[in-house]
Amino acid sequence: MSKIKVALISLGCPKNLVNSEQMLYLMNEAGMELVPEPEDADTVVINTCGFIESAKTEAIDTIIEMGELKKAGKLKSIVAAGCLVQRYKEEISKELPELDAMLGTGSYGDIVEAVKASLKGKPFGKFGDIDAAVDETGRIVSTGPSWAYLRIAEGCNNRCAFCVIPSIRGKYRSRKMEDIVDEAKALAKTGTKELIVVAQDITRYGTDLYGKRLLPELLHKLCAIKGVEWIRLHYLYPDEFDDELIQTIISEKKILKYIDIPIQHINDGILKRMYRRGTEDEVRTLIRKLREKIPGVVIRTSLIVGLPGEGDDEFNELCAFLREAKMERAGVFVFSPEEGTPAAAMTDRCDEDEAKHRQEIVMEIQTEIMEAWSRSFVGRTVRVLCEGYDEEQGLQFGRSFADSPDIDGIVFFAGECSAGEFAEVEITETSEAEWFGRQV
Repeated sequence: MSKIKVALISLGCPKNLVNSEQMLYLMNEAGMELVPEPEDADTVVINTCGFIESAKTEAIDTIIEMGELKKAGKLKSIVAAGCLVQRYKEEISKELPELDAMLGTGSYGDIVEAVKASLKGKPFGKFGDIDAAVDETGRIVSTGPSWAYLRIAEGCNNRCAFCVIPSIRGKYRSRKMEDIVDEAKALAKTGTKELIVVAQDITRYGTDLYGKRLLPELLHKLCAIKGVEWIRLHYLYPDEFDDELIQTIISEKKILKYIDIPIQHINDGILKRMYRRGTEDEVRTLIRKLREKIPGVVIRTSLIVGLPGEGDDEFNELCAFLREAKMERAGVFVFSPEEGTPAAAMTDRCDEDEAKHRQEIVMEIQTEIMEAWSRSFVGRTVRVLCEGYDEEQGLQFGRSFADSPDIDGIVFFAGECSAGEFAEVEITETSEAEWFGRQV
């Protein structure tokens, strides 16, 4: 009997990718054959994102595209899982007849059953408890070859006014520390050099499970793992960023001096409308403290423009802050009024075209800051984790401490270095997010 051939398309954030990797593991364990292209598969599994409008559109377009393959006889069935399905299960079942099976964010573990049912033509939908403990399932790591995401918690309790994550992913649930450390050790044994610690909010790790913040303790344990050389931290919320965590980052040499703090805005009135904890003064104080205590730190942030209540004064305050703080990395998003969120019901929203114009202005400011900062590295030597050889450039490429995968820059360099190895690279030229140099 021939094996069931399955292809998987993972959309959205790193946390979603971890769920995709777990589904790959379960399907492989069930004896299914994993293939890279949907055209070569019996079934395609689409792990969807449903966070903002652009993500929803991408997910729906992908489902429709796979539906065309199915009509052409190149696919037998389509399974959709994840955030979009969880958020719109009733609408999707009616409006996307291309789908043969659906799995909510509490039911990734049922993927094998879903695939088998889809191939038999049986309607299938499972939506488990989104507040249940995090499922400790194996993974087939799809990143790398030398880095992997390490998810330490699921869900979120912050309930920002613009965000649907708690209603899709559930309440904040930390994984047990021993399970995280065991997974990190297993990754290290397979050659993983960089662990990217992720959750919706890693600063709150342990508060639900152990009754206190335990991110520093967890980081000390991860830094002790032989083979792991870089640890990168994503999504550290400013209101929980205490002195103990700062001292941990300073003292542990494996923790990269790269800090991702999603501040979203700086104006107190807008922060209140966002239901964000903390104030402008507290954010400014934290940024100042990080600069003073961690020389050379790279700060990444996320910003939203166009939120209801943001007028010219509020926007100009944001721009002035960015010019002053000079954060090296930033993602800038136009406010998306997501149904079911408090912000979607706010009426004093700025014009969409104006919001997009503000996004462009902020990106121009950030580009100037980033380019000036990048130029300061010309003539300096940085450590680069090599990821391969770029045929078009005729150069090796990799990432420095300042570059998180898929969202930041790339370092191209002349030299000899295999993927997964580190190289010392002298930077000779920079162009926006790309650095060029030679191995020394």
